[in-house]
Amino acid sequence: MAGENAGFTPGIPMARKHNILIVDDEKNTREGLQWSLENDKYEVFTAANGALGLEIIRSRDIHLLITDLKMPEMDGMALLEKARKESPETEVVFLTGHGTVENAVDAMKKGAFDYLLKPVNLDELGLLVDRVLTQRDLRQENEALHRELEERHGFEQIIGHSPQMQAVFDRIRQVAPTRASVLLTGESGTGKEMFASAIHYNSSRKNKPFVKLNCGALTTTLLESELFGHEAGAFTDARRQRTGRFEMADGGTLFLDEITETAPEFQVKLLRVLQEQEFERVGGTETIRVDVRLVTATNQDIEGAVRENRFREDLYYRLNVVKIQIPPLRERDNDIPILVEHFLEEFCEENSKPRLRISAKVMNALRQYTWPGNVRQLRNVIEGMVVLSTTKELTEKDLPPEVRVNSSDGKSLQLRVGASLADMEREMIRATLEHTAGNRAAAARVLGMGRKTLYRKIEEYGLEAGG
Repeated sequence: MAGENAGFTPGIPMARKHNILIVDDEKNTREGLQWSLENDKYEVFTAANGALGLEIIRSRDIHLLITDLKMPEMDGMALLEKARKESPETEVVFLTGHGTVENAVDAMKKGAFDYLLKPVNLDELGLLVDRVLTQRDLRQENEALHRELEERHGFEQIIGHSPQMQAVFDRIRQVAPTRASVLLTGESGTGKEMFASAIHYNSSRKNKPFVKLNCGALTTTLLESELFGHEAGAFTDARRQRTGRFEMADGGTLFLDEITETAPEFQVKLLRVLQEQEFERVGGTETIRVDVRLVTATNQDIEGAVRENRFREDLYYRLNVVKIQIPPLRERDNDIPILVEHFLEEFCEENSKPRLRISAKVMNALRQYTWPGNVRQLRNVIEGMVVLSTTKELTEKDLPPEVRVNSSDGKSLQLRVGASLADMEREMIRATLEHTAGNRAAAARVLGMGRKTLYRKIEEYGLEAGG
């Protein structure tokens, strides 16, 4: 047994057990409960009065306090109040007689978890203690997860000290606490999903779901099923009811990437959901109401799509309450060194390699390159260099061919001032295909985009595989 307020030294780590404190002025009760509870999961301490119990709470991480309600000098209610101030995370269970049940109920209103009647049923006590500590662990795990998510998706994880990025951060800080819909625009690989996460995790909805979906990867039928859900039998493969992303995101945020890739018939249905905050599952008749904040993103010229009647103007205005343009990496080359250092640290650790140095020539080459795939492409390049490195310093020989050629022979892409994003993208794809001798897979890697996306853009821009 752990003994009477003894047998431990504050500050010395113990085995990973739950610490339980029993406070009761009756010696037989204290020792009987201690004998019943102490095992390989629980370390049990006892105290003969509230003052001694409070000393233990101050010097020990107590997970559960079991205390008699009626004690001389400091009763259980007074101990509850003082214990809450010293250790808010400590759960409290009261022991009480039949005559003081009302007082125990009052104590639960003030934060106690539960109470047990004396004489204590030891089986009932064991079940209650297990339930209290299990729920406590789950709550702390959830809180830790939320903290981790906030850290992982907060501004600290979006690297950029340039004025362009600071302007974006300021804009997000303004819009995040509101209910406004946000439209994120920018080239592929600029990190629009990370910015959507930052909006969610810096809003009042941060403890609710953040749900995301890439619209460009799905047909209209599958997109409707994914977003609205479907009933069993709604179509050939619908063998059971399915919950859609809108329902999953209720109370939270829904992020729809590549929104300009959707068909007009789907856009009509999405507009209705945004206006009414309600919908029916595919094949269903029940109206489902939701409270969802929508964040959308596109790497296309959405205003051009509206002018060409490929995207509904009324939906555009619904989505474009606040528009945030994410700058491409080539417009903030001052951020490249800190991004490189961050990725170096990440991939050296991930691949169990000592921290690599990077030569000045390599850094200069990285800053000169135009990065058509933006931050995503830079990240992939640094990962490849780390994985293939054989020395303690990354030199020009470690650079991938497209970056090395760009920095060594002055080869570059000329674009006229005033060219549209579509014109720039077309020329970038054409030049990259020429550089890779028509190898589409290699071009996709260089550009930092998926093969399907590249193939679609080649067809869209009327480009041949060779140039």
